[in-house]
Amino acid sequence: MLEKFCNSTFWNSSLLDSPEADLPLCFEQTVLIWIPLGFLWLLAPGNFSISRTKRSSITKLYLAKQVLVGFLLILAAIELAFVLIEDSGQGTVPAVRYTNPSLYLGTWLLVLLIQHSRRWCVQKDSWFLSLFWILSILCGTFQFQTLIRMLLKGNNSSLAYSCLFFICYAFQILILVLSAFSEKGSSDNPSLTASFLSKITFSWYDSIVLKGYKQPLTLEDVWDVDEQSKTRMLVSKFETHLAGELLKARRALQRRQQKAQRNSGTRLHGLNKNQSQSQDVLVLEEAKKKKKKSGTAEDFPKSWLVKTLFKTFYIILLKSFLLKLVHDILMFLNPQLLKLLISFANERDSYVWTGYLYSILFFVVALLQSFCLQYYFQLCFTLGVNVRTTIMASVYKKALNLSNRARKLYTVGETVNLMSVDAQKLMDVTSFIHLLWSNVLQIVLSIYFLWIELGPSVLAGVGVMLLLIPVNGIIATKNKAIQVKNMNQKDKRLKIMNEILNGMKILKYFAWEPSFKNQVSDIRKKELKNLLTFGQMQSMIVFLLYLTPVLVSVITFSVYVLVDSNNVLDAKKAFTSITLFNILRFPLSMFPMMISSLLQASVSKERLEKYLGGDDLDTSAIDMTVILFSEASFTWDQETEPTIRDVNLDIMPGQLVAVVGTVGSGKSSLMSAMLGEMENVHGHITIKGMIAYVPQQSWIQNGTIKDNILFGSELDEKRYQQVLEACALLQDLEVLPGGDLAEIGEKGINLSGGQKQRISLARATYQNADIYILDDPLSAVDAHVGKHIFDKVLGPNGLLKSKTRFLVTHSIHFLPQVDEIVVLENGTISEKGSYRALLAKKGLFAKNLKTFVKQAGPEGEATVNEDSGEEDDYGLMTSVEEVPQDVAPLTMNRENSLHRTLSRRSRSSSRRLKTLKNSLRTQTVNTPKEEKELVKGQKLIEKEFIQTGKVKFSIYLKYLQAVGWCSIFFIVFAYITSFVALIGSNLWLSVWTSDSKTFNASNYPASQRDMRIGVYGALGLVQGIAVLIANILSVYGFIHASNILHKQLLNNILRAPMSFFDTTPIGRIVNRFAGLDSVFSGDCEHPVHDLLGHSSLHHHHHSSRIIYVSVQIFYVATSRQLRRLDSVTRSPIYSFFSETVSGLPVIRAFQHQQRFLKHSEVLIDTNQKCVYSWIISNRWLAVRLELVGNMIVFFSSLMIVIYKMNLSGDIVGFVLSNALNITQTLNWLVRMTSEIETNIVAVERINEYINVENEAPWVTEKRPPAGWPSKGEIQFNNYQVRYRPELDLVLKGITCDIRSQEKIGVVGRTGAGKSSLTNSLFRILEASGGQIIIDGVDIASIGLHDLREKLTIIPQDPILFSGSLRVNLDPFNNYSDEEVWKALELVHLKSFVASLQRGLYHELAEAGDNLSIGQKQLLCLARALLRKSKILIMDEATAAVDLETDQLIQITIRKEFSHCTAITIAHRLHTIMDSDKVMVLDNGKIVEFGSPEELLAKPGPFYFMAKESGIENANSTAL
Repeated sequence: MLEKFCNSTFWNSSLLDSPEADLPLCFEQTVLIWIPLGFLWLLAPGNFSISRTKRSSITKLYLAKQVLVGFLLILAAIELAFVLIEDSGQGTVPAVRYTNPSLYLGTWLLVLLIQHSRRWCVQKDSWFLSLFWILSILCGTFQFQTLIRMLLKGNNSSLAYSCLFFICYAFQILILVLSAFSEKGSSDNPSLTASFLSKITFSWYDSIVLKGYKQPLTLEDVWDVDEQSKTRMLVSKFETHLAGELLKARRALQRRQQKAQRNSGTRLHGLNKNQSQSQDVLVLEEAKKKKKKSGTAEDFPKSWLVKTLFKTFYIILLKSFLLKLVHDILMFLNPQLLKLLISFANERDSYVWTGYLYSILFFVVALLQSFCLQYYFQLCFTLGVNVRTTIMASVYKKALNLSNRARKLYTVGETVNLMSVDAQKLMDVTSFIHLLWSNVLQIVLSIYFLWIELGPSVLAGVGVMLLLIPVNGIIATKNKAIQVKNMNQKDKRLKIMNEILNGMKILKYFAWEPSFKNQVSDIRKKELKNLLTFGQMQSMIVFLLYLTPVLVSVITFSVYVLVDSNNVLDAKKAFTSITLFNILRFPLSMFPMMISSLLQASVSKERLEKYLGGDDLDTSAIDMTVILFSEASFTWDQETEPTIRDVNLDIMPGQLVAVVGTVGSGKSSLMSAMLGEMENVHGHITIKGMIAYVPQQSWIQNGTIKDNILFGSELDEKRYQQVLEACALLQDLEVLPGGDLAEIGEKGINLSGGQKQRISLARATYQNADIYILDDPLSAVDAHVGKHIFDKVLGPNGLLKSKTRFLVTHSIHFLPQVDEIVVLENGTISEKGSYRALLAKKGLFAKNLKTFVKQAGPEGEATVNEDSGEEDDYGLMTSVEEVPQDVAPLTMNRENSLHRTLSRRSRSSSRRLKTLKNSLRTQTVNTPKEEKELVKGQKLIEKEFIQTGKVKFSIYLKYLQAVGWCSIFFIVFAYITSFVALIGSNLWLSVWTSDSKTFNASNYPASQRDMRIGVYGALGLVQGIAVLIANILSVYGFIHASNILHKQLLNNILRAPMSFFDTTPIGRIVNRFAGLDSVFSGDCEHPVHDLLGHSSLHHHHHSSRIIYVSVQIFYVATSRQLRRLDSVTRSPIYSFFSETVSGLPVIRAFQHQQRFLKHSEVLIDTNQKCVYSWIISNRWLAVRLELVGNMIVFFSSLMIVIYKMNLSGDIVGFVLSNALNITQTLNWLVRMTSEIETNIVAVERINEYINVENEAPWVTEKRPPAGWPSKGEIQFNNYQVRYRPELDLVLKGITCDIRSQEKIGVVGRTGAGKSSLTNSLFRILEASGGQIIIDGVDIASIGLHDLREKLTIIPQDPILFSGSLRVNLDPFNNYSDEEVWKALELVHLKSFVASLQRGLYHELAEAGDNLSIGQKQLLCLARALLRKSKILIMDEATAAVDLETDQLIQITIRKEFSHCTAITIAHRLHTIMDSDKVMVLDNGKIVEFGSPEELLAKPGPFYFMAKESGIENANSTAL
């Protein structure tokens, strides 16, 4: 039929059987033209159903394409006209000449339409049009050469047709070239607008690579990820699927629990029959309960995470599945083509054109394979990043709503690990998930093709493989167990590191660094031991891997030759088989790795399921009406007794309610219950309106003061100024560099306790809420500031007078002004009523009050308006409150502080005060309008330093040195050996196969045969053993290196001066410690192996090597910088996360979860774009390298065709199987050198902190005499100190003598230098001039530990560590249990500790969170009592305890420390009225020094301070 259609022969196979082969013209004009057209018409409808955006403007590129297609349309019309003219009704012209131009007319119209419609799409170039042009050009080639041949032969019958065809062909090539260019779209991200060809070759990424090569990339240079991959989109998709899956999982959990209960229920039932429950039955039940408790605690909703992830990402999975399938099938064409080429070389009379055809096929197959593989990888890695992002964001979101019970199970460190480590593990698995089926497919196909080559003897080889699989399996499961152990060790280590860094100041004060260093080192030792075992196991796996293909090929060939004397190994069989064995090596090697990473991921999956499936906060027991408690009982943990019991309370709107009670009576718990942070037992609480919350320990974010106060609200300048004034912050802002734009460190590290609390209060006041829950906001401020705040904010005339206020307080003198007082005792309300009513009732409250009021003078009742308003207004300027040790370094920039000397201040007229204050106001209002210059010292946290450019050679040297030169030499040697053995065995094989020419099957000598097999096997074995040795050595080397670097890092961080910790966020330091392992646990091993393994690689491809090197130089610059950006953008995610977890109650109370979520999403997206870009850079490199590799194979095969006459089959096999291998090897090489570069970045970052400057040595040659200091005399001789070299002096020449056993009180307003004094004694600050002499020894001349172990401090912030109570009191085990109990008794904690289940060994939570703040303060006091040193420094240590305990403590201190020299830094003057002397500091100088009586007698600074606090004479210790 087609013959008639063309009017010529359609197919004639004899045409192919000649040196000048050709296809019949009819075949070319029908089939080869209809294939591309059919393709286009089939896929065109899909084009019109794509989502649209707004129409884009017309570009030159679009016009050019349309014009060219227009020309094609005209050409088709001309051709049709020609045919009609030629035919003129005689019917001689074949039908095909009509149909083709007509088809083309329709097609070109369609193409015009498609190109026009693409203007509404983001991607202007359609992939199937590009494919259509490629197909059309390829299919046209045949007709092109046929027509040229006809013309050359002088056949001019169809000259016009030929010319039209040639012009048409040229236009199509032009259009294809044009469609390779991408059109710029509206979006910044070029990957969206890239053309199809640019997409598959990743050319759109060139611009970044070039930029990165010219100068280091910054975050701005990296494009954002597209909308679909943004965190918000991913999470919302994930959560829609999550809800359903989690529900199912929870139901399954209930079923499991019911089943378990039924089983246990039957057993218990038998016991309960006889009611006389004897003791042992009770004990049994207890044990059962305990067991059951641990049993049910373990159970959680399982196996929903994978399903949810699958449902979320199944489209990417499907796409990548298809690509991988195509790639795997193409992979098996290589050995077949190799076989054809070898037989081509062996047959002397084969046609040359077949050789060229095979070469071209070789190239095309390889190209397709590359594109499929790279695109597949990109999809998989993108999937991996998306999974990681989803997990990180979900963990963050979960953390915001997690119930307290669930939260108690995880420390901050562990939750950060979920985000970092576990999310990463899942990411690794999802990237390679397809290998599960693809490996099986590859193994099956290899075996099938091997069977065709070698017949049943393959089974011997397969048998060996099957034997090795269980061995690998056993090793892999062993590895999983180690992995789980390791994760736990790592959690522990990072947790301790976190605490060390948080409590660094305490470690320095108490000289405890060695104890904690040992703790970390012990965990690290275990961790490294595990890593070592892990490494050895991995080496075994690698050894088996190397051995498998060698063993298999040796055994298969031997069996093949030995089974039947007719089997002679020839080149075709041998090299085809070798290529197949090489294909086999990959899936076999990936299997154990896949299994082990699946196992690791399954551990992570369970951890994540447990966390994400945990209970949310249950706030159902809290309704929103005005505050009303009805029979409410709440607990922190359902298993324990309720902390709040049967509370009934009704509070009217606008009331001020005070809650009082002793330490640990449940005041803070009551607040938490109102915020919904506790678990409801029965009853409920109703609350109406928005809540604002001020916690007892203020939570401050890393940011400016302004950000902290606004807390995400709009700025209302007038209200903002009111709040600042009311919270007594104006004066602090004068002192702080940059005013309210001063940056606050992590956890508010550079603010004093009082400043933090006032900022926390300002934050709440600024939010216009209805109900204010204030948990002891006045504990850290001194009396008159407290009074100012009460009057201006909390009291009957304060800013919040119309709001409902719930105030926990220890300050008795405010109680007369509150509407109602609630007295708590053991979690229940013992009394409530107004101040007068409670006094009249003469209950517990009245009794307590009496004891304190007795000692107070007539002003003890603290009448409210004692001074004129003017002076009261001024109260806010004189805050006598303290800036703690660590602040000053950052904040005290003296130039801009408005200090007047105190005396002048107190004399000055009230009028001047008023103007000063007004000028201050206007100043603060006007600053924003002026240019915002950063004041010196305002910026606290330096931006994280990003290294740029090449990693310095010294870093490599440092790392290699840590590995050890000796091991490196042997590793290199072993690798070279294995490589030589590999080449040797291939050469030997080609010699072996040439035997098949010399001998025919019948006369092959047995001795020759055995020698061939023996040597081949021996070479294989050498290869395996060399690799094993190299691996084991490198494992030892790397673990050694890791150990050394960790030791150096830890030592150095512990010896860094305090100022380093003030300016470096903890997250950054922890990040270095966490980053240690990613470098050493194995990612870096392979690179070093490969470097060494391939350094001896084939040198015969010089030209290609030049291309490789240049591509690599370009790529490494970009990749390395992206790696750095990735690390730097990752730290903030974790810092922000730990900040959020520590401030959860505040965030929840203000209901700002959404805002924090958004911020977290922005941070994750920033990190994600770096990772994404890094993935693309890898693909960009791979496509280019594979192209070079494919060219090598192509040219090798071309050479073989050209020099066919001089080559035999075995040489062809040897060359080509090596060329196929070379491409992979070179890819690995470049890949690995780049990996090393980028991984060494981690070493570089660690190194940065190994080189932090240290403080003075801990112990020097000069040791103080034994028993020093025996008297405790302290002399300051013209002592000067500054915080950092660029700042001014803080203490400006202090000279004074403190005699033995004197009690000194130090006072002075914020920034006067009080804490600098204590810091100087401990040498946290080193002297700039002068000296301090203690008992005749200059403290600068001895080691820091010798000094610090002899002094004791009770710091302002109580810092505890997780671990037992005992370790917190005595980390070195220097004291007996009796001494510890004695200390606890003295601080009135003995009964509390004795009531705990494990007594002294009671485990504290992270930062001691399971104790109240008062209890923590008391523990810190006990710590000091244990040390019994001659010199005691107290930093206002009793701010958070109730008055009764405060009295007891004061008595204890007076009695126990009577033999000491004591220096007390006071916030409340009454605490130092019984000192021997008082030192008044101002602006770094001593203004007054003398006994309190002397100083009160004459009007000086101290006299005025005392008057303000209502103290008239030395013995009136008013509270």
